[in-house]
Amino acid sequence: MEILRNLHSYFAYVVLAILILAVFNAIKGWLGKGEFTMHKDLRVSLFALILTHMQLLIGLILYFISDNGLKAIQALGMGGLNSAARLLAVEHPFTNILAVALITIGWSRHKKKNESTAKFKSIAIFYGIGLALLLFMIPWGQWFN
Repeated sequence: MEILRNLHSYFAYVVLAILILAVFNAIKGWLGKGEFTMHKDLRVSLFALILTHMQLLIGLILYFISDNGLKAIQALGMGGLNSAARLLAVEHPFTNILAVALITIGWSRHKKKNESTAKFKSIAIFYGIGLALLLFMIPWGQWFN
């Protein structure tokens, strides 16, 4: 379980880096009225999508086998969780699932668009909101301890 926890923690840096790259690439293309290319823009967005889903899968596995996830809720009940336990058992998973769902919606919406500006806009908005939610829900105190 410690290996999964470390993988989830360190892989998060990679996921955040590629998401930041995808969001800035999309904003640049959207505001600069660039051409959406298969070579760069599609790949960056797709890698961000794939990596966020991989991170979600690792997180869900941890949620079900870790003492800080579902087991904490079962043992203490929702009312018995302190703020740190509630963050790991409820708030972090829920918000991150929502973030990945928004990123997935952004990917799906961009595929339906024909114009490059609309593709970039969809990715910039949905990936950007997803990134903001992920950054907001990272347990920063645990990352730096």
